[in-house]
Amino acid sequence: MQRRRFTLGITAAALSAGPAPTSHRIGISDVERLQRRFADVVASDHRHGGQLGIEKQAAALADAALAMQEAGGATQRVRGYLYGCAAAFRSSAMWAAIDGQRFDAAQTHMREAQALAEMAGDQALKFRIWSHTGTMYRHMGRPAQALAANDVARGLSITRRDPMFASLGLARQVAICGATGDQAGARRAYDEAQRAMDRADPHEYRPMWLLAFYDQAELDSLAQSAYMALGNFERAEFHAFRSLAGLRPHMRRSRAITTSRLARAQLEQGAAEQATRTAMSVSTDAAVQHPRVALMLREFGNRLDTIAPDTDAAGTWSEYAHTTWGPAA
Repeated sequence: MQRRRFTLGITAAALSAGPAPTSHRIGISDVERLQRRFADVVASDHRHGGQLGIEKQAAALADAALAMQEAGGATQRVRGYLYGCAAAFRSSAMWAAIDGQRFDAAQTHMREAQALAEMAGDQALKFRIWSHTGTMYRHMGRPAQALAANDVARGLSITRRDPMFASLGLARQVAICGATGDQAGARRAYDEAQRAMDRADPHEYRPMWLLAFYDQAELDSLAQSAYMALGNFERAEFHAFRSLAGLRPHMRRSRAITTSRLARAQLEQGAAEQATRTAMSVSTDAAVQHPRVALMLREFGNRLDTIAPDTDAAGTWSEYAHTTWGPAA
């Protein structure tokens, strides 16, 4: 069972929490049913990201996992798995709230997820939650707390056992260094993250949530974020192209975010027409429905009006924005 945790396939019909089982004995099959639903939540996040519906679904599934604890007898091992499922769902609710800029909700999910992960005794989940916490504080503009939370994640024993976890912790440190203005630290953390990734055994067992998103493309995306914050737009553009070249097809949310940042990096280097074409290549669904993407594109438009007003690029973007968001844009 340990080798199979969080690796089961996705079933499209399993989108709601549903009632707790009526059996008085909770077993591995009940845990596996929850794990399949967790896989579906992760897949939805990579397709859409930041949606309130994903957050609510994940929170409801966390409650369903806890309800199973009260529904009947279970072995200690099964109870540990149930707490792990609940923690995983809460961490996904937390991430959806972070991605949607709903930080009060994210902090509530964070506290619950941390407590559940402790009860589960799952190092990988603890890493996920503390790493998400660092990202949350970074997006909230609190880089000192972001660094402290990410240090907790990086200090867990799983980062010493598996270089891929070490690499992810360092990759997120790259972005935090960008937020603190530490260019040398960002460069050093990126190099260390790259070396750790290169050392990682590709055949090692890892949880599904990690396999679903962390790779070279994600490392370069976090580097792009860092260099954008540092104002090194040429370097940000370099990492953006590397990331986009390696993104897997299911990473739709990541593609929209990276492309939006790329447009801004090109604009800041004076390539207004190219930047506008790049910004307009972001999928309309992401531009309208994903809070972070919509914000970045609106900021792009404001910056375009400042840098290149009364140009063909500005006119093209104004028409696009009117069509996409309406007159208020």
